[in-house]
Amino acid sequence: MAEEEPDYSSIPLTERAVHKIWKVRKGAYEEAAKQFESSPDESDACFTPWMMDPGLWDKAVKDSNVAAQQEGVAAYCAFLQYGGQSACLRTRGHCVGSLVEKCLSSTRAATKGKATEALLLLVELDTAAPVMEQLIPYLSHKMAKIVAVTATAITNIYAQFGAKTVDPKPVLKVFPKVFGHADKNVRAESTKLAIELYKWLKEAMKPIFFDELKPAQQKELEEAFEKVKDESPKPERLLRSQQAALAAAEAAGTAADAEAEEEPEQLDVFDLAEPIDINSKLPADFEDHVASTKWKERKEALDALFIVLNVPRIKDGQYDHIIRPLAKCMKDANVAVVTVAANCIEAFANGMRKSFAKYKGIVLGPVLERLKEKKQGVIDALTKALDAVFVATGLTDMLEEITEFSKNKNPNVKLETIRFLVRCLRNTRDFPTKMEQKQIADTSGKLLTESSAPIRDSAAEAMGTLMKILGERAMNPYLEGLDDIRKTKIKEYFETAEVKAKEKPKPPPPAPVAAKGPPKKVLGKGLKAPGKKLAPAGSSASGAGGAPPTSKLAGPKGGLKLQKKVLAPGGGNAAPVASPKRALPPKAQSPVDDEPAPPPARSGLGRGLAGRPLSKEPPMAAPVPRVDPMAAADKAELEELRSERERWEKQSRDANADKTRMMQEINDLQLQNAQLIEEHTRDNLAIRAKEAQLVRARSDAESAQEEVAKQKREIDRLKRELQRSVRPTSPAPTDISEHIMNGLSRDTGRSNSNSRSSNRLSYASTSISGEEKDNGHLHADRGSAMSPPLRGSSESGRASSAGGENIESWKRAAEVTSQLKMRIEQMKAKQGMSGRGGSGHY
Repeated sequence: MAEEEPDYSSIPLTERAVHKIWKVRKGAYEEAAKQFESSPDESDACFTPWMMDPGLWDKAVKDSNVAAQQEGVAAYCAFLQYGGQSACLRTRGHCVGSLVEKCLSSTRAATKGKATEALLLLVELDTAAPVMEQLIPYLSHKMAKIVAVTATAITNIYAQFGAKTVDPKPVLKVFPKVFGHADKNVRAESTKLAIELYKWLKEAMKPIFFDELKPAQQKELEEAFEKVKDESPKPERLLRSQQAALAAAEAAGTAADAEAEEEPEQLDVFDLAEPIDINSKLPADFEDHVASTKWKERKEALDALFIVLNVPRIKDGQYDHIIRPLAKCMKDANVAVVTVAANCIEAFANGMRKSFAKYKGIVLGPVLERLKEKKQGVIDALTKALDAVFVATGLTDMLEEITEFSKNKNPNVKLETIRFLVRCLRNTRDFPTKMEQKQIADTSGKLLTESSAPIRDSAAEAMGTLMKILGERAMNPYLEGLDDIRKTKIKEYFETAEVKAKEKPKPPPPAPVAAKGPPKKVLGKGLKAPGKKLAPAGSSASGAGGAPPTSKLAGPKGGLKLQKKVLAPGGGNAAPVASPKRALPPKAQSPVDDEPAPPPARSGLGRGLAGRPLSKEPPMAAPVPRVDPMAAADKAELEELRSERERWEKQSRDANADKTRMMQEINDLQLQNAQLIEEHTRDNLAIRAKEAQLVRARSDAESAQEEVAKQKREIDRLKRELQRSVRPTSPAPTDISEHIMNGLSRDTGRSNSNSRSSNRLSYASTSISGEEKDNGHLHADRGSAMSPPLRGSSESGRASSAGGENIESWKRAAEVTSQLKMRIEQMKAKQGMSGRGGSGHY
């Protein structure tokens, strides 16, 4: 006979949950699940022992017996579902790891399903971040099976709650490592997870991890992404906090419905990327190179800066030392520098978004002013920079500058400014205020009369886009005074315009609440009720809370008549003295009354007003609702406060506009100051260079003067030497022909051989002297060179006279003399020499 199993029902449930027999544990889990399902609320006593000892659930989900484990996970799901947020917070830290390691990898499908449901409940009851923090480390687990099931669980979480509820950034960071896993199952589950995230994030997720994958994996993912790129998923489950908010919104009515219709903005790469500190990566010589006088160095510095700025997200910080040089580069004469600076401003604005608003006043004015450039490449870079600044700030912050530069004298600045306004109106999500509407309409309306057709068309497009935002009826006041042609043009742009701004519906006014304070005072203090005759309808009507409906016709009329009769003789303070006997006849004589006075009024004739029953007052307090003077006073005060608020807002806007203008002027003055400092430095360098050149010129001049003085001294010395050399020797005769003739007469009869010798010597001497005079040389050595031939000539003459007379030689000497005389005359005419000097030199 088989032994009967002992009864374990007397053992407490928590002790049975850790019993050594698996059937006992299994029964305990089943019984606990039933208790949770039948509990009335989250504070029921059945949850207390399990919350006091969260380790019980850790043991339950890790149970060594698969059957007991299955029931344990099911009990844990029931505990979370009915135990609420407290059950989640107390047990989340103990059970997530066990669910991943022991349940998700189980061979039983029911266990896997319940474990996944438990993870989803843990996310739903609170937030997803704590659960994801515990799941992501398991993507790096040493066991491939654990990694695969973890990826599957994360995929289910994103599929149920969406990437807007569950932050995808921690998962995207570990994608490259998971895709590089050796196990094919892990890579397959990672691909499914990537596809699920792509449904929510689209192209914004690629810059985070896509470049780190292998080309084959990139190709595979691209093909998979192509299949789901048109899907627009919606979350299938909401957090408990979202469910409560949705329930409250549904109870609120139409306003909540309008808010629910608005689709949330799609996440982009900025939301997913980690912020990067630019200052740590900025080149050390950036400020020196960007202020260089060489445009190539400035462009190289800006190119290096653009590489640093070209990141998805920039950390918020102080970047004035970068923004101000970029604004200054907008005035650079080189268009290549301007283009790169505009690209840097665009990258800065895209990387900082809302944090860039504090630098708007520095860069917006210079960029708008540079729109005068005619090269399309520069214009494109500037417009992209303006669009990025608009995304970072908004239309309200930029409207003052747009209005100012739309009045610029340069037509290109006007055209590009109004085109920029059109783009702002298309993309803004903020409905413009009344003041902004008028400002935009006035700015665009003035440009409708421009002589340039593109400016007129852009202005009409701006008016049409504004009409699309406001509506035709609200735009009518701004179209008054325009001709039909312009109105038709505006209507054409209105029909084709696409805008994102929508006017939010005004909340319905609250229902008026009747004041219930005064009637309580009337009921509590019956003697003072007639004294409050100055509030004819408000106080009386408020006291009719307990009046029967049958007294609504007679009560108000009789009560009002009574009050008027009492007030006539003695005013408001005489009412307590009046008797009911006096109040009754006017009530009976009144032609308006349809019913007689109620009987309770007569029962108290001898007791005065103090003896009148309180039930008589309600019929007097049921007139048609009238305006309470206090409510009117409050309304007047409210209107006054509203006007005061509008006046204050206008003053605030004016102050902000003045502040913006002053900041712009300060920025302009700072830029001008920097430019003047640069020009001053450049002028100083030029002056120093000129001074150096002047010093060198002076030194050269002094050296030349010294050289001239030296040459003069040398000339004087040579002159003295010439004079000294001429005096001891025989001076040259005034006329060489006379000298020759005298020599010939004395030497008559000399030999022919000596005469030929003399002639040759004399001819050679004169030839040498003539050639030297042609060259312009007047040195002393020439005079000395001439003397020996003369002496030789005289000696030869004496020798020829001793040898005999030769008439042939004389004739030849005469011819030579005449030739020499002619040559001397020519030299005198050329050089302007004196006759004495020429003959003396000869």
